[in-house]
Amino acid sequence: MRTALALTFARSPVEAPSRLVKAATLFGGLLLGTITSLAPADARAATMEAVYSITIAGFSVGTADVKSRFDGGAYSIDLQARLTGLAGLLVEGRGAASASGTVSGQRVTPRAFASNTRSSQASRVVRMGLRNGAVAAVEITPPLEEHADAVPVSAAHRQGVVDPISAFLMPARVSGDLLDPRNCERTIPVFDGAARFDIVLSHGGRREVSKPGYSGPALVCTARFKAVSGHRPNRDAVRFMEDNREMAVWLAPFPANESLVPLRIEVRTQIGMSIIEAARISLTPDPRRASAR
Repeated sequence: MRTALALTFARSPVEAPSRLVKAATLFGGLLLGTITSLAPADARAATMEAVYSITIAGFSVGTADVKSRFDGGAYSIDLQARLTGLAGLLVEGRGAASASGTVSGQRVTPRAFASNTRSSQASRVVRMGLRNGAVAAVEITPPLEEHADAVPVSAAHRQGVVDPISAFLMPARVSGDLLDPRNCERTIPVFDGAARFDIVLSHGGRREVSKPGYSGPALVCTARFKAVSGHRPNRDAVRFMEDNREMAVWLAPFPANESLVPLRIEVRTQIGMSIIEAARISLTPDPRRASAR
């Protein structure tokens, strides 16, 4: 499925594992492979490494490894996803995604995005280049099937967007208090190479968490999905996602690097609740940068 919420389009427990790879590399990348930085560009050198577990309707179906590197205003993010447990026995599947670009103030400017998904049934590679927030080139191999009922993607829909992995590099709006509710309030325009959609975030409260690498309060942002173009509006799955009120991301503050890191993602799917949750996480400031300062 083409959107970052691909996991929700599975129609049965057997079909769901084959869609995990796309979900993990797109939706998982969208919400997991990110750090929300507040510090000035010259103080933002750090590496984030995390392992996330993925469950659907209470069943373990996969894991995702994420590594994010920040050096000044530049960033790079790499994600590797794989099926595990019963899902791995039923359907072989792996996926990878990466993104790179720059962050300046509150502006995220992606430069490149790529994803490679493979299962026992099919594989697909997506490559996308961006310039100043606009899509400059897209290559999808093999090409996606065209549908007459799909909403056309206009040139305007390719402007002012971010790729699915860079989407949650959200420079915070309120400095000083990383758990300020206003850091949730925003709409993120995403283009995944074929479809344009918005992720609308709002404040959902706080939660206490305890994970290897972090224990304490987490900022909860609820999320809504809004299809813009490239989708087929008459599909039940699209209507389901636009009506979905059960989506949220939990963000943990890391004051030492003045950043927020995703710990947990909850998404109601058509076959049950999907949860992507950090099993362990670490955020390491660059010692070379620290010594230079």
